[in-house]
Parts: sequence; structure tokens; C-alpha cells
Amino acid sequence: MDKFIIQGGNALTGEFNVRGSKNAASKMMIASLLTDELCTIENVPLSAETDITRELCEQVGSNVQIDADTHICSITTKDISNARALQLSRKNRIPILAFGPLLHRKGVAELPVLGGCPIGHRPINFHIEGLKKMGAYIQRRGHSYYASAKELHGANIALPYPSVGATENIILAATLAKGKTFIHNGATEPEIINLIEMLKLMGAKITVDEEARTIEIGGVKKLHGVKINVMPDRNEVVSVASAALATSGNVFVPDVQESYLATFLAKLTEVGAHYEVNKNGIRFWGKTPYKAATIETAPHPGFMTDWQQPFAVVLAQAQGTSFIHETVYEDRLNYLKSLEQMGARVQLHTDCANQPCRFANKSFVHSAVITGPNNLQGQELVMPDVRAGMALIIAALAAKGTSTLSGVEHIERGYEAIDERLRILGANIKRM
Repeated sequence: MDKFIIQGGNALTGEFNVRGSKNAASKMMIASLLTDELCTIENVPLSAETDITRELCEQVGSNVQIDADTHICSITTKDISNARALQLSRKNRIPILAFGPLLHRKGVAELPVLGGCPIGHRPINFHIEGLKKMGAYIQRRGHSYYASAKELHGANIALPYPSVGATENIILAATLAKGKTFIHNGATEPEIINLIEMLKLMGAKITVDEEARTIEIGGVKKLHGVKINVMPDRNEVVSVASAALATSGNVFVPDVQESYLATFLAKLTEVGAHYEVNKNGIRFWGKTPYKAATIETAPHPGFMTDWQQPFAVVLAQAQGTSFIHETVYEDRLNYLKSLEQMGARVQLHTDCANQPCRFANKSFVHSAVITGPNNLQGQELVMPDVRAGMALIIAALAAKGTSTLSGVEHIERGYEAIDERLRILGANIKRM
């Protein structure tokens, strides 16, 4: 397995070109299965998640072409030749989203159980209950879920929690369902709005009230081909911005919208870091130590759960006591033990750090106290998942000495050639 060898101490400076969102691109590739016409998806990241989704699409019968130079993905699925996509070389959470398209086009589907990063329990009961309300029969088998349906119909679905995956799954299934589907308490992340934009261009009838978290989908008989652009990856923007701040650097990120990052930008002001928005993008800069702050993750428009790991390294460079309250996943703070190994003063707790959340009194370690500033030292560490991996890369860039990070396969799920692109900013990072 590859490793990253990082010599810390260099301030990151320069321009960083963000790739398309993996969380939007992979869902758009699944959405292409709803039509037998050509779908052209632009600005697709060349990440492992894209590769896994491509493998799934090809296994069910799609012709997929991805141009590595232009980042354009062309998908045509004339026919679903295999509705039981079980022989995937790697697992992630994407296959479960193919239920709707496969049921509409084939009447049956069998897909592997969820994989992905070990960041906490990822139940799919919201997905299952929603699809059942729309007329699907679903059965759990040994290592798969089997579904069948003569016809999917509209339904009135209230989600107990604004789950991104469940919202996407129901939307995809509802586009060709008979009648209207209403989603209450749905997720409204920008990546979902990007997916909806694609579906509407394909002929879907969808209206969204983001403030009320309601989505109405009127089923149509047929969807057609489309040309769509994937939005920039918000997680990548926050990651490189956090890396710039943690190393006392100055990085400009072109072609990103301020509206995607409102809660993150508010935290930058709170900790005393700086950003400047212009028509071409956003510049991020700052100098340690920063001011302590409290972050609480939440569904959009709150502070995104995928942002707390990179930003934790900035908080480790802050003067005073900072708090992290993770309310989206119950087991996403274990990476802080690695920061502690590097010299950060961290305490993990099962109590809520702010207002009681849905994990209160359930013995989940979902809060942390970070006291700083800290002089981080290079260590030999394992990157356990994609976002925690990025946090450890940032910590290694900010630390004194050399760090050796294994688990590169995790980081590649969400970041295309991140070592090469960080070197352009002056990072001393090598792949071994």
C-alpha cells in the first residue's frame, strides 16, 4: 500500500483548483440510469468514488466513457442487462441509490450492502421505508438487498432525520413513479440541488422549498438525455482552506460560490482567520495562533460533518479551549486520538458539548475539547477514512518534523491526486 511522507513546516501559498464534487458526481452517474439516452456530465472528479460508481453502472449495462483530460463523463444505458450488481470490486454507499432506476427499468434489483468509511452506523431504514411506501418489496439477503416492484407510485414520506442518502434515493425513485411524491424533512444540501437540476433538465418535475425542507416530485413517463456540470467540491474547498490556515499560509480558490460555504466562512471570522470573496473565487489566509471556537455539525445549512475534521487542526492551533459537537454521525471523532499522538491536547466525551442532540445519553463519543495552541510533531499514523485522512495530512503539513501516513486508499476515495496538487502550493509531500 502507498504511503505519504510529509515534511511539515511549509506555509501553503498559491492557487488551488478545486475538482467537481464527488458527492454530486456519483449521484448524477446513478441518475443517468433513469434514461436510455446519452448523459454528459462535466467536471467529474477522477476519484476512487467515481471509479466505483462507473463499475456499478457498467455492471448493469451502461457504456461509460470518462476523459481524464477534460473530466467529462459520457454515459449511455440503452438497456439494463443485469439488475443484480453484486460483483463490485469495492463497496461504498452508492449502489443502494440505484434501486429506483433499476426498478423502473427492470422491475427487480439486487444490490450489495453498504460500505464506505467507518464513521459510524449508517442504517438504510429510511431508504427502505421510503421505497416500501412507493410500492417496492425489499428483502435483506446474506450480503445484499433484493427489491422488486410492478410499479412505483407516489407517496407522502416524512423522514425522521434529513438524511442525504435517503432524500436522494426517494427523489431518484419518484421521478418516474406514478403520481406525486412529497418528502418532508428532506435534506437540501447544494449537492442535492445540483442533482435535482440535472433531473429537471432531463424532464423531471421537482419543486423544492429549502427553508421548509419539503420536496415535491411529480412523476413523468420518460426522462431524456442531458448535459450537466458538477458543482465544485465544498469539502475540498474547506480542506485546502484549513490547510492554508493551519500552516499560516495564503491560498486562492477560484470558481467557488460564497453561498456554499456560509457557516464555514462565519467560523473563519470567529477564530480570527481571513477570507476575501471576489468574482473569481475566494482567498483564504491567516496566522497562528487563532481564537478558540465551538463547532457543532448539522445538516445544511449548518456546519457540515465533513468539515469538522480539517477544521479541528485549525482549532488545535487556537489559543484557549475549543469544542467540537458531532451531531450527524455518532462515531466520527476517533481521528482526534491521532492528533493527540502528534501533541494536541484533546479530551473526548460522550456528553453533548452544546445543546442536547439525538446522541444525548447514548454513550456515543461525539464531543471533544481541544486546548491550544499546540506544537504538533510528526508521527507515523494511519488514515482511517477520507475526511479524517485529510485532517491528518493537514496536521502533518503544520507539524514539525516528518510524518508517515498510510491508508492512502481512503483519501483517494474523495480527493483526486491530492499529493500532486498540494505540492503546487509548496507542500513537502511524497508518495512512497
